[in-house]
Amino acid sequence: MRGHRGRWLVVPVVLAVAGWASACGGGDSGDASPHRSATPSATASKRSGATGRPAATPTSAYDPVRFAAQVRKHARTAKISPQLLMAILYNESDKPHDPGFERAWQKIKPDAAFGIADMHRAAFDEVKRGRSFADRRWDELPDDPDLAITAAAWYLHDLAVRLPARRSGHYTRNELLALGYNAGPGNMLAFARGARPGSVAQSYLDRLRQNWPVAERALHSA
Repeated sequence: MRGHRGRWLVVPVVLAVAGWASACGGGDSGDASPHRSATPSATASKRSGATGRPAATPTSAYDPVRFAAQVRKHARTAKISPQLLMAILYNESDKPHDPGFERAWQKIKPDAAFGIADMHRAAFDEVKRGRSFADRRWDELPDDPDLAITAAAWYLHDLAVRLPARRSGHYTRNELLALGYNAGPGNMLAFARGARPGSVAQSYLDRLRQNWPVAERALHSA
């Protein structure tokens, strides 16, 4: 009987992880970005853990507003928009951010993202070089929201450096940076030249626009 009871304890966890996997969808690898887009093309951008996810809701159990102070601090240091950084956290807030859950999912999908900013290992290892957190590890992200926010802020900073001065008028600077965060630098540059996003990247942009005023209120209320 003990053996049977042990198996039944495992099943709900496996089913929960499997259900989340089904809801979040899969992703492929590409240039180093938090979400490792499939290709640097504008039409084939895919994101690990994004397909079909609804817009984040600030009334859910997890609300990035609690990190407003860290967002303001690290955005200022990295010289990027705090509203952009906060809106990205809201975009990523519709996935479970429990450290145990993230690690359980990572055992099933080794290239899964970690932390409240949903960052992959390659992107983290790239952005930490020469920075104050260079000695930190990617697998610390689930337990350290401040580290996740720091890495996301500097990743956005690095994307901004790559953004051309002359670009198409389809998207604002912050929208292009968000698309780069989601789909990778190659796609971001394509969008800056006037290419249109694929359905997944467009969904990410739509959610960013929905979360933009939410992010502003969060930064001013905390």
